[in-house]
Amino acid sequence: MFRHQGKTRTLSHNLKIASLLSFVAGLVNVAGFLAVQRLTTNVTGHFAFFVDEVFKLNFWQAFVYFLYLFFFFLGSFISNFLIEIISRKNDHYIYVVPASIECFILFMIGFFGKDLVTENPNIIAFSLLFAMGLQNSLVTTISSASVRTTHLTGLFTDLGIELSQLFFYKSKEQKHRLLSSIKLRLTIINFFFIGGIIGGVLYSQVELQSLLFSAVVLVLGLVYDYLKFKLILLKRRFKKV
Repeated sequence: MFRHQGKTRTLSHNLKIASLLSFVAGLVNVAGFLAVQRLTTNVTGHFAFFVDEVFKLNFWQAFVYFLYLFFFFLGSFISNFLIEIISRKNDHYIYVVPASIECFILFMIGFFGKDLVTENPNIIAFSLLFAMGLQNSLVTTISSASVRTTHLTGLFTDLGIELSQLFFYKSKEQKHRLLSSIKLRLTIINFFFIGGIIGGVLYSQVELQSLLFSAVVLVLGLVYDYLKFKLILLKRRFKKV
C-alpha cells in the first residue's frame, strides 16, 4: 500500500493506506487536543487564531500560532524533500524515512510528553503538527493526491460534490469512478472517527501514552507492507524456476 505509485496504484492500495493513516491521524487529533487543547492534525483553525492575535496586538501569541502553521508546513516540506532524494536511488522505499520519523516522534511524545504538558505544551503541539505534516505530504505524494488523512474539511466537501454527481452522471464508467471515490472518502472519514474514539478512550486511561498505540499501528503497517512485498518477490522467483 505504500510502495505503489502512478499507474500501478489501485483503489485497494489507497483504501489500505487511507484506513491505516486516517486511523493514526484520528487518534493523534483527539489525544493531542485532550493533552494540550490545541489542534494537532491541521492548521485551518490556527490561521484564524493567528490573525485574531495580530489584530489584538498580542504579537507573541500570534508568533506561537504562526509556529503551529510553520511546523505543519515544515513536516510537509521535509517529507517530500526526503522522498525526492530517496526516489533517485530506490523509489520502492521512498516512504520509509518519513514514516519512520513520524513513528519516532509519536514514540517520543508518548514516552516523555507527560512532563511537557505542564512545562511546555507547545513543544507537544509543534511535534505532532510536524508529524502530521510529514504524514499528509507522504500520503498525498504516494496516492497522487487521491488520499489525505489528517483533516476532514476537504473530504466532506469532495464527498458532497460526488454524491450530488451520482444524480447526473449516468454512464457505467462514470458511476464506477464516482462510487470508488466515495468509498475511499467514507473509509477515511470512518477510520478517522474510529481512531478519534479509541484515542479518547486510551487518553482517559493512559494520557499521552495513547500515542504509543498509534505509533505501533503505523509500525505494523510498515512491516505488513514490507513482508507482503517480499512475499510477492518470492512468488515471482518460484514462477521463474
